[in-house]
Order: sequence, then C-alpha cells, then structure tokens
Amino acid sequence: MKYKLFWIFLIVPFLNFAQSDFSKAEKLFQQEQYSLAKPLFENVLKENPNHLKALEYLGDIAGMNKSWDNAMAYYGKLKQLNPKEGNYFYKYGGCLGMKAKECNKFKALSMIGDIKSAFEKAIQLNPNHIEARWALIEVYLQLPGIVGGSEKKAQHYAAELLRISPVDGYLAKGHIAEYFERYKEAESNYAKAIAVGGSKTTYQKLADLYKNKMNQPQKAKLVLETYQDKKKS
Repeated sequence: MKYKLFWIFLIVPFLNFAQSDFSKAEKLFQQEQYSLAKPLFENVLKENPNHLKALEYLGDIAGMNKSWDNAMAYYGKLKQLNPKEGNYFYKYGGCLGMKAKECNKFKALSMIGDIKSAFEKAIQLNPNHIEARWALIEVYLQLPGIVGGSEKKAQHYAAELLRISPVDGYLAKGHIAEYFERYKEAESNYAKAIAVGGSKTTYQKLADLYKNKMNQPQKAKLVLETYQDKKKS
C-alpha cells in the first residue's frame, strides 16, 4: 500500500504541472499570443501525448502559420484518437485544401478526392456542420467541370444550409449566383439573408455586391448606413 501511495504522490505533481501549462497556454491562445502558447502546449504533450485539446490548439496554431503539413499531422492524430469528431475531419480537409492551393496543378488534382472526403466525413459525423458545407460549396465552384466542378452540387449544399441555418443558406445561394455573375439573383438572396439574420456580414455582402460587381456605390453606402442605424436603435 505504501509503495502505491509513493507513486501516486510522485505522479500527481507532474499532472498538476501539465494542467497548469495547459491553462496558461489556453489563456494565451485566447489572447492571440500564439507564439507564447505554442511551447506550453508542447510541454503538455510531453506529459500526455494524447491530450486532445493541446493537439487541436497546436494544429490551429500551425494552420495560422500556414504550416499545413504540421497542422495536418496534429489533426491526423486527432482523427485517429477520436474518429467520431467531425470537426477534426473538417480542419484536416481545410489544411489539405490550403496545401493543394500551393502545389502544382497535377499534385493539387490528385488531392481533390481526399479533400472532399474529409469534408463529407465531417458532415456524416455532424449532420449540422455548417462550415464543411461552405467548404464543399467552394470546392465545387472553384473546380473546372472536367475535374468535378459542379454548380448543381454547390447548390445541393446551399439547400442543405438553407434547411440548417437559413441565413447561411441565403448567403450561400447569393455567393453561388455572384460567382456565376447572376447579380440580380445574388442581390435577392443577400437581401433575404439580411431579413433573416441582420448581421454585419449579411449587410456587408450586399454592399460589396453593389460596390464591386454592380457599380452602384450609392446603394452600397445606403446599405451600410442602414446597418449602422440599426445598431444604434
């Protein structure tokens, strides 16, 4: 019994130390002091290599630094440790997509299947995953039709967003219409997003459309003024 107690007392200080490092690192991360948080999270992993939150934070920091391979290594380990968490697949797919943008075209094309699969898996695990649907919309818009680009598939995920989050659905439909230069259709959908959500983002999207695509700067100004008045009321 004394032998067991000895090991308990020996281990507890190390656990407390790791927990202290994690708490400090998490606070620094929330304060956007990522370079200071990183070594503390790494210390946590030395004591507990399977610490899920430390792994995720380090993946996030690597992603912010555009270290895509490092970020994918962290998210890849998270997928193995907890294969039922959709957000890990979403983050992995996002880093894979960013890496593909920096590769030559042939290498990037070979990565498309894995990128789609990661986002689709995120949705399978979390049927209400909004960000993964946005990511797939962008994939299907950006890809040429000959290698899998499809407005129909982009519209499919926009329709799913409309069911899950109407404001995201209308913004997605507006984004697709804007991409294909159907500006009146985009205008209509952004106006619906404002009516449903009324967030700064919804007003900004309509204002940007007026200013940058429809050459109507006065309308853009009026939209933003309307938002400012709404905030004051």
